[in-house]
Order: sequence, then structure tokens, then C-alpha cells
Amino acid sequence: MRPKSVAAAFELDLTVLPLTALLPLRQVSDVVKQSVKYRCIAQSIDEVGLVEPLVVYRQAQRHGKHLLLDGHLRRCILLDKGETETECLFARDDEAFTYNKRISRLAVVQEHFMIMRAIERGVSEAKLAKALNVKIEYVKRRSKMLKGISPEVVVLLRDKSVNPVTFDVLRKMQPARQIVAGELMASASNYSSAYAKALLAATKDADRVKPARPKPRIVTSADLKLMDRELKSVQQDLKIVEASYGHDMLNLVIAARYVLQIIGNPRIAHYLVENHPEVLREFRAITSTALPTHDAVEAL
Repeated sequence: MRPKSVAAAFELDLTVLPLTALLPLRQVSDVVKQSVKYRCIAQSIDEVGLVEPLVVYRQAQRHGKHLLLDGHLRRCILLDKGETETECLFARDDEAFTYNKRISRLAVVQEHFMIMRAIERGVSEAKLAKALNVKIEYVKRRSKMLKGISPEVVVLLRDKSVNPVTFDVLRKMQPARQIVAGELMASASNYSSAYAKALLAATKDADRVKPARPKPRIVTSADLKLMDRELKSVQQDLKIVEASYGHDMLNLVIAARYVLQIIGNPRIAHYLVENHPEVLREFRAITSTALPTHDAVEAL
């Protein structure tokens, strides 16, 4: 039985269309224009031009007009820049509400290769950072992200949603161990840095780039004597506190009862409410903490 052919979702050739011929499904508000995403796309178009074409659906009943499925922000930015036309990609069906399901978000490994290709073509890191609306340190980290990573691991993780810190952890392993760790992450569908650190912790020194930190040494008799002296010192300080605790608590209760009597006076309480409510709140907090509940209730 011959397999059924899958129809292409888009026409193969790009078509240049007037921006006024594109019918948007939604309007771009002023709030959206102030967002970080909008500014990032606008900056990218200013620096490197339009990379991703707009997606439209051909409408036979409207002569020369086409339904805009994807690219509302890009269309708005181009209009604001004074552009009159742009390259578009025709979709074969009208799936305006499910179009985003077709989009494969850019993985960090793919982002690395995209940045490296731009640098190889002569685009400076500063210009890339400006186009992506990020700091130049971000571009530098991404460009060096796969340094010291086994090519086999790069293939394993190239289209996965990997935490960039994961590569920092993998870099601490030998190439053979990196491959094993990458396969374990792929089988578990877990690409977090926490999982990578757990795999690193289970890695032998022979499979590490640098040996693990030495384990704590065995406690000696001298250490035990030192801890015993420290314990006796703490116990002595505790006895001093215990000796004054009862006297301090008695003074606190007496002072709290006095404060309770003062704020129990209606005229004083009214004055504090009108002029110093924060002081009254503090007085009540002190009395409720220092005195038993029934004493505080009776006084108030």
C-alpha cells in the first residue's frame, strides 16, 4: 500500500504584495506597540530587515485583497516605517486560529547557530544585540554556548528546549560522558540544569574535566575536643540568659499591664486613634504578645 502524499500547507514561491492589500484579523493597539516584543521586532527589522515573510490567505471574492493570517506586528511596523509592500507567503487554507500551532519555537541550539551564521557573514555582536533588543553579553554567551560540547550532544539537543545553563554543566564532563548524559536527558525529556547537575554529581572523576571537590575529611579527636569546648561555651551563655529571663519577663509583664491600662482609657484611646494610630497599633501588639489573652480582653 503506497503511503498517501501530504499536501503542502503553503505555496512554494514568495509574492510581493502591497501592505494595503492585506486584511488584518486584529488591530495592533498602542499598548502592544509599547511592549518589549514589539520593540524587539521593530529593532530587528531596522537592523537586518524582514526575515520572516507575512502569511496570507488568498480570497477570490475580494479582488486584490488577501486575509493576513500571521505577521500583524510586522505589518504595522512596516507601515510605520513608510514601506508600501512586502514579501508574503500564501497559505493554502484559512487556519487563522490554529496557525501558531505550526510554529516551531527557536531552540537555544538553533539560536546559537543563527547567531554564529550572522557573525560569520560579518554582522558584529553589537549590531546583533541591537537587532535582537538584548545586551551584548547575551549574544556573547550564546555564541560561546557550545564550546567544549560534543558534536553528538549538539545533534541530540539541537531542537530541544534546553536550559542554556545545562551546557555549562555538560562542559564539565568528558565527551563520552556528555553523550551518555545527553541520551539520558533525551529519554527522560528533561533538559533542565537541575537534572544535568544531578548527572554531574553521579559522574566519576575519570569522566570529569576536573575532579570533584574533595569530600569532608574524617573528624579527628582534636576536632571532637574543639566542638566540646564550643558546646560548653554555648551552654554557659545559655545559663546567663536563663538567669535573667525570669526578671526580664516580669518587667515586661508589668510594663505591658501599664500600657494596657493607659490605652484602656477611652480619652487616651480616642486621642491615639485620631492622631497616632500607628502608636496604638504597636501598643496593642505589645500587650497581646506579652499578656495572656484573658488579661488583655478584660483590660480592654
